[in-house]
Amino acid sequence: MKHILRIAVALIFIASGFVKAVDVVGFSFKLEEYFSPSVFNMPFMESQALPIAIIVVALELILGFMLLLKIRLKFSLAALIALCVFFGFLTFYSAYFNKVTDCGCFGDAITFTPWESFVKDLILLLGLLFLWLMYRNQFQLLEAKKQVRFIALSFFVVLMGLITLHGILQEPLIDFRDYKIGTDLNAEKINIEKAPSEYKTFYSLKNDKTGETIELNQDEYVADKKYWAEGSPWKIEESKTTSKIVKQGYKSEISKFKPESVDGIDLTPEILQAKKAILIFSYKPIDADREILSKTEAKANTQKDALTYGISTNPNTFKTIENAVMDGTAIKTIARSNPFVLILQNGKIVDKIPAKDYLKQ
Repeated sequence: MKHILRIAVALIFIASGFVKAVDVVGFSFKLEEYFSPSVFNMPFMESQALPIAIIVVALELILGFMLLLKIRLKFSLAALIALCVFFGFLTFYSAYFNKVTDCGCFGDAITFTPWESFVKDLILLLGLLFLWLMYRNQFQLLEAKKQVRFIALSFFVVLMGLITLHGILQEPLIDFRDYKIGTDLNAEKINIEKAPSEYKTFYSLKNDKTGETIELNQDEYVADKKYWAEGSPWKIEESKTTSKIVKQGYKSEISKFKPESVDGIDLTPEILQAKKAILIFSYKPIDADREILSKTEAKANTQKDALTYGISTNPNTFKTIENAVMDGTAIKTIARSNPFVLILQNGKIVDKIPAKDYLKQ
């Protein structure tokens, strides 16, 4: 029983670390959300998000593999318990205060709600504690003595390091996102329109006489006159009004694909209906290499048969092609490079590459 539990827990950590290693830049974007003023208010840490992401991923992978092969079992269990407590704190905070809607535990491969993430961390923590209890009298006996285990660990570390490096220098080796090559954005938009998500406004009301507080959705509030009639002791706490999803529709990040002209005109229909569209994206123009941007614009301009736009968070980023603007987070969802090029044919993604690689084609 304990061997099955140990292998299962180890594989979960390895799988979680692997998915994040493939797209460690995407995981760093998630950490930036945690460091933002609206969550932990640690903006000085945002610039360190990528190094921290690499460290977290390395810990998950190495400790998970050590647990799998029973290498330094006491240390690996203790370290994984500490890591799980840390993750548990983050996911509980996100769930309780409704701050970060997806912890990024399994990258874009599997998404969890905040409470699902917290329950997952809690189950893992219990599993680790059970393993500690079951192995506590055997720690010294189980110290790995076979050299082959350390050779396997070294090979594993090098392999995961190369996969992580590829995700930093290029695009992720495996694309788990909704914008993978071959995706038809027109078809996705139709699916989203057919099955939209439903939201309701929730009010926090406080009774001025008793001090009691309750939460009601918009329908419950309107249906009962005692909450809004003249002279009612119930008052809405405006700062606590929220919008919550009550019915999950077709889930796709492509719902956020909405480039707009500098005048605020939605360019989505024009782009998706074009026979060929070359879109140059930059989610943080101030950090983008200006020479690469200029050369990419020049090359795109030679494609006379294509619709060309430069899309960023700044309406003045591009100098020789038409500018469009789009939310920075939505741009980051498409690709991780800054800048990158997205090529569409009749709304279907046929290529997605860093701008520096586009120039080599």
